[in-house]
Amino acid sequence: MADTNDNDSGSTDDLLGGLDIESTADIQVPEDLIDQVIGQEHAVEVVKKAATQRRHVMMLGTPGTGKSMLAKAMADLLPKEELQDVLVYNNPEDNNTPKIRVVPAGKGKEIVDAHKLEARKRMQARNMFIMIFVFGIIIYSLYTGTLIWGIIAAVLIFMVMRQFMPKEEAYIPKLLVSNAGKEKAAYVDATGAHAGSLLGDVRHDPFQSGGLETPAHDRVEGGAIHKAHKGVLFIDEINTLGLESQQNLLTALQEKEFSITGQSERSSGAMVKTEPVPCDFTMVTAGNLDALRGMHPALRSRIKGYGYEVYMSDTIPDNVDNRQKLVRFVAQEVIRDGKIPHFDSSATKEIILEARRRAGRKGHLTLKLRDLGGLVRVAGDIAHSENADMTLAEHVLKAKSIARSVEQQLADQYLERRKDYKMFEQEGSQVGRVNGLAVMGSDSGIMLPIMAEVTPAQSSSEGRIIATGMLKKIAREAVDNVSALIKKVSGKETRSMDVHIQFIGTYEGVEGDSASISIATAVLSAFENIPVDQSVAMTGSLSVRGDVLPVGGVTYKIEAAAQAGIKTVIIPRSNMGDVMIEDEYKDKIEIVPVSNITEVLDKSLIGPEKKKLIKTIKKSYAFPKLNLGLTDNIPVSSVPAPQ
Repeated sequence: MADTNDNDSGSTDDLLGGLDIESTADIQVPEDLIDQVIGQEHAVEVVKKAATQRRHVMMLGTPGTGKSMLAKAMADLLPKEELQDVLVYNNPEDNNTPKIRVVPAGKGKEIVDAHKLEARKRMQARNMFIMIFVFGIIIYSLYTGTLIWGIIAAVLIFMVMRQFMPKEEAYIPKLLVSNAGKEKAAYVDATGAHAGSLLGDVRHDPFQSGGLETPAHDRVEGGAIHKAHKGVLFIDEINTLGLESQQNLLTALQEKEFSITGQSERSSGAMVKTEPVPCDFTMVTAGNLDALRGMHPALRSRIKGYGYEVYMSDTIPDNVDNRQKLVRFVAQEVIRDGKIPHFDSSATKEIILEARRRAGRKGHLTLKLRDLGGLVRVAGDIAHSENADMTLAEHVLKAKSIARSVEQQLADQYLERRKDYKMFEQEGSQVGRVNGLAVMGSDSGIMLPIMAEVTPAQSSSEGRIIATGMLKKIAREAVDNVSALIKKVSGKETRSMDVHIQFIGTYEGVEGDSASISIATAVLSAFENIPVDQSVAMTGSLSVRGDVLPVGGVTYKIEAAAQAGIKTVIIPRSNMGDVMIEDEYKDKIEIVPVSNITEVLDKSLIGPEKKKLIKTIKKSYAFPKLNLGLTDNIPVSSVPAPQ
């Protein structure tokens, strides 16, 4: 099948966006990190504004689209303010309330060094005094003839004086936050930090008495919020923080200072609480959309009211400008890695073709650049292992087969196992059995056999549709929608019948509605006793009026069908522009686009009876063109382990 994308430049000859280069070594990479961000123009504009005004930012979207990169860039963009060091001192009036002092950056180390020097002098003077006193006692006892008693007295006095004389270390302040030698604001990644690491902590002291205890101020440890003072605090997946930690984080945002105390209630550190420690940071949070559900409402309100919320794009239009940006992305990844050779023009074209393919949307390029960068590095590693001067297209093609995701590897094993146990058919015909298709993870297609059977109703009042396979919410709603079509067009009394629908091999469930046309075909086949061609597989969502709606992952589903030996695959007509299958599959499978259920049945059912059924459906419905749909997904955990 030919490339179905119809872009502004049109052909694969212009994949580099008009750039005339021999390799990515000819591409100039921007020095500023913010200018290296690809395809997120809106987010870049927001971050620049937020940095200028020191506003907080929350970025939501698909992993790998540049959220952490933007957060790092924001630290470079913050206004140049005078950085500060934070010192914690012993409080002679209350040992459990250490004092806090803020000084200009670099001064903290000077103060600590000065205190250490002074303490060293005091300790030397004290030790000298003790030694002179002890030797004096020994010499006196020698002259009086009581040497043994003199030695015993000297040892006891030495121990007592060492124990009860003040320790000079207790007066040395601790450098809690140091910005010595730094010229730009700090960037602190607190993703996954526990409460003590985020908010600061006080270490437990096992020696709490007898003069052996560690001074309270020396046990104080600064948290990420304090280390990010005057800089950027980045927290990814913020909803994974406990609500108590989020509440404390909100307090720190509001007050711009936060006292440090022991986070463990059973620790001696819980008795210690410092004076407020400055933490005037700019917070950047990130996560998926589900992050909003686990986020403290007041914390989100604070960010929203005093900052910006940004949704990250996961695709960009496939045009000349954006192709040039992806060429620059390849150059950036090569330079950032530092261990792989540059990509020649053919290898770069293969990367852009893969960006099209992974977008899963016609006329677009993917912005999941972390995953795409992984392909760049694997291809570069292959070229490096072959001592090649440049990374070539053949290296990228090898990398695509090597650098498969776990989901892709599992899908291959899953397919082989289903072949061995003949869990799906590739030829012949059967009543009530359809080869459906699904997506596992985000980039792996699998076969999804579906069976239907009609039996006498168990209830005397009304028949039921019973679906098994641990269907989740959207999938179960899709079955309900299909039942509306079946009831209207079957032409039989459905109240006296139960319809059983089985999703084979979905051990931990299936989600999404892209099996809708498969369900409808299987059930209508069972109702009318019309065989289904087993060399056909299908995917598509179905409206209650019989329209076939677009779904996600069609490329991966088609490839899975071809790999399984299926000859024909039915997909929604509106998904045709999304098809970007590999060359090896193009001659193995026929792709049939459809717009409504009658076209599905015409291509999948066998025998003269199908014409009567199709005629009945056409009389029941007109088929308006719609453009709606949802994707399906089988979780990775639903794949059985190989036996």
